[in-house]
Amino acid sequence: MTNDPKSININDYSYELPEHRIAKFPLEERDASKLLIYREGEIKERIFRELPDVLPENSLLLFNDTKVIHARLYFELPNDKRLEILCLEPLKPGEYQRNFSSRSTVSWKCLVGNNRRWKSGEITKRIETPQGPTTLTARRLSRLSGAFEVEFSWDNPALAFGELLAAGGIIPLPPYLNRQTEASDEERYQTVYAREKGSVAAPTAGLHFTDRVLRGLDEEGVQRAFVTLHVGAGTFKPVSAEQLADHHMHEESIYLQRSVLEQLRTAVEEKRPVIPVGTTSMRLLESLYWHGCALWRGTEQPHINVQQWMPYEDKPTPSPEEALQAIARQMEEQQIDVLQGYTQLIIAPGYQFRFCKGLITNFHQPKSTLLLLIAALIGEDWKKAYDFALANDFRFLSYGDSSLLIP
Repeated sequence: MTNDPKSININDYSYELPEHRIAKFPLEERDASKLLIYREGEIKERIFRELPDVLPENSLLLFNDTKVIHARLYFELPNDKRLEILCLEPLKPGEYQRNFSSRSTVSWKCLVGNNRRWKSGEITKRIETPQGPTTLTARRLSRLSGAFEVEFSWDNPALAFGELLAAGGIIPLPPYLNRQTEASDEERYQTVYAREKGSVAAPTAGLHFTDRVLRGLDEEGVQRAFVTLHVGAGTFKPVSAEQLADHHMHEESIYLQRSVLEQLRTAVEEKRPVIPVGTTSMRLLESLYWHGCALWRGTEQPHINVQQWMPYEDKPTPSPEEALQAIARQMEEQQIDVLQGYTQLIIAPGYQFRFCKGLITNFHQPKSTLLLLIAALIGEDWKKAYDFALANDFRFLSYGDSSLLIP
């Protein structure tokens, strides 16, 4: 049984982050960023392109191949005011690819900026596409928890909704960058291996990877596996409650190929280090264990559905091998090649890692669930690592520098 993190005071996980230490733009070369290496309490500084040389031998790296979509749409209102709609996740159809390929009405869970300006009825936006101009219509349907259901329709059935987003929306940057999206962000706010459209934020630990670094991993015998977790806006949400028990963790969509499950099973059986690239990959990886745990306990769970506090319950748990075996059996019985679902997992001090033997990640905001995750991995040494980074001119947050953390 793990310790209960609900009594954690978030003020204990804060630090002073000067505004000028937040990287507003990426470096000219992705792999030229600094790399802080924390290994069993010792800290060193390297350059990210040297990562293949410093990883544990026979590692399996787990990458998140999600792709950031043009989720931010601006509509001009009749009173010449502008209204912003940020598409968070699809509702109808609820599956990302079906929604993107739909050529009829869709609905999304959305954040609406300046919502009070949207008095009633429909609002429209003229979009220029390769197939000609199209009018996109938005209709606010209902209020959801902290958001709205917004229905979208358009007057050209030859166009899919994904094409309209690509043509009429823009890449949403994190609010702490405090600047408008620029043309260069189209490329630099995506990983070089981004493939599955669906995120409103990049899995930023992957932004440092280049083809050169990936070739270096191959030369060192480091294996790669790709999973998908679509990053939601909740990843930027600071913990506003004083005690963690009062924080509602955001939910994100995850997808796992059967071939990746087999890669993971082999690595675990062979006792090879499994190291996720980024907190999203780590969250997905550990959520897999808890899905397998539910199956092992005999729970009927056709899809992944990991609740926030599930790891901290006082119940029997299987070995990592047993959890993966339960998932493999489920995929075989259901004859599915892709397992999908949702996770609300919160990883905080007191969490016992089942698969992860390290982490590649950037430097995170004070009082964030991402910082809690770092503290869960390396304990109170998170302060030592962050103090080192601040004292040695590391750049912070999404476009900032990187770290390799091995407890």
